Amino acid sequence: MSVSSLIALLADGKKHYVTELANVVCCSPHQLNALWQHAPLSIRTLLRQRDGWWHLVRPVAWFGKDYQHPLFHTFVHQQLESSNDVLLQQSKNQHNIHQYLVIANTQTQGRGRQGKTWQAQAGECLMFSLGWVFTQTQAQLGALAAVVALSCHRALNDLGCATQIKWPNDLMCGEQKLAGILIETVRQNGQTHAIIGIGINFMQPETLSNATSFQAASRQHSAQTVLNTLLDALHQDLQRFAQTGFAPFQAAYLAAQRDLNQEVVLLHEQKIVKQGKVTGIANDGALLLLTEKGVESIVSGELSLRPQSQTFRQPETPATQKNSYLLFDAGNSRLKWAWIQNAEIIYTNHAPYRNLSKLENEWAKYGHDTLTLAGSAVCGDEKKDLVQAIIPKTIHWFGSMPYALGITNHYRNPSEHGADRWFNALGARKFSPNACVIVSCGTAVTIDALTLNNHYLGGTIMPGFNLMRESLMQKTAQLQRPEGLRYPFPTTTANAITTGIIDATCGAVMLMYERLKQRCAPHSVDVVITGGGAVKIANALPKTFISDNNVKVVDNLVIYGLLNYLVHNKHQRNVL
Repeated sequence: MSVSSLIALLADGKKHYVTELANVVCCSPHQLNALWQHAPLSIRTLLRQRDGWWHLVRPVAWFGKDYQHPLFHTFVHQQLESSNDVLLQQSKNQHNIHQYLVIANTQTQGRGRQGKTWQAQAGECLMFSLGWVFTQTQAQLGALAAVVALSCHRALNDLGCATQIKWPNDLMCGEQKLAGILIETVRQNGQTHAIIGIGINFMQPETLSNATSFQAASRQHSAQTVLNTLLDALHQDLQRFAQTGFAPFQAAYLAAQRDLNQEVVLLHEQKIVKQGKVTGIANDGALLLLTEKGVESIVSGELSLRPQSQTFRQPETPATQKNSYLLFDAGNSRLKWAWIQNAEIIYTNHAPYRNLSKLENEWAKYGHDTLTLAGSAVCGDEKKDLVQAIIPKTIHWFGSMPYALGITNHYRNPSEHGADRWFNALGARKFSPNACVIVSCGTAVTIDALTLNNHYLGGTIMPGFNLMRESLMQKTAQLQRPEGLRYPFPTTTANAITTGIIDATCGAVMLMYERLKQRCAPHSVDVVITGGGAVKIANALPKTFISDNNVKVVDNLVIYGLLNYLVHNKHQRNVL
């Protein structure tokens, strides 16, 4: 009996009858439950059983020993230290590794660029390494990482997972990392043996706060479908690259670049070594950066690139700081925070409450006694206490108020009014001087109304995307479906569910807009959207609605509201 084989059969997230499962693992049906107890906890808790049918609530990244790809010599391991190390050792031992594929269901010593570790719980991450032998020297393969990243980008986009490339070879969804690539080479017998290691977050990582997953964009595909699509694309592009070099890929790589024509900084060991505007990519894969010295070619693999807006600028000394704050937005599922100097946000970050080490590290470097600490919280006291335990200075938590910054709160009992909704309203005034509908897309979706003459009228609360989906999954027997895509006229149940959830939210936004429009006629009404689902809602609103109205997507609107309140409140010293 093999629990690995059992997981591999259930990994697609589809329903399987117990007799089928028992036959595969060579046991009786009544022994299955005992066998399942040996599955990794991260996968074991996903199992659902009903009327003899078993299924996982979502697909997982797990492969059976029998998995093969027709273009690669395939080897599947339930656990390895590192899939790259297997091919590296074979290459050093003079073995042919061309078109060899090593898949690891779990890794104990996975690694990424610059010696960083690649950590994932069982089932979370699609991890594999493939070998390719080139006649070119290592110096001539400088653009290999760019080609691999582009190939993965194309394959994932074809599966409905929109990505961009962060130089040289990270795959990103917005500001969150989806996948990493590590390429190591060995020169043997006049040839270059390239070991290409790829790690893709298939499920949302439990231990990482700045990462996203393939399933966040599309749950309709199994890990096997994703891997097959990636390998087909990689085989085609690596063959072409070996024959033609980088030139045929250059334009497509630039189009996929997240930071093209953007101001960025390059860091080495967290210190800024260069900054400038990204202008392109050279034939050898080097980054072209416009600096004060002109266009420079950047080739070092030891550098990290970040948008300038995300870079923690070195704080001023306490003696010269003005309006210096550390502000918190304590939501239901995660904590966001922002460092403020001279009434300007200089850096933001976020983390789940279960792992606030990033905040602890930042405070150790940049915290000081002259900082003002304040926050808005909708989470309970237990989570606020977790934050306070890290900061050796009192955090002032603000709730909703009857009146602030000229805005009158018409909520019947302000103490029952969510602090996030109130500070979203205060923050919206930075982005709209008009009447506006304020939408926050988080665990719950809130849709509030603010008039031209600064009356906060209240608003509606509805379940967020995940809550709507979970409710359907729990309460209906026939709607256990992976996440689909949004279509104007869905023709599958999965797509119908996803479209219905988004349409319901968009409909609620447009209803509130019409109510406020009638109330404030003939004045215009803006729409300000914030939260993790903001872009999804903005993209789903009718094009005519977008073109006829001022619709803005704003990150960290609560932080802007806190900042507005603290900077402009005349009684700030007494309040704090």
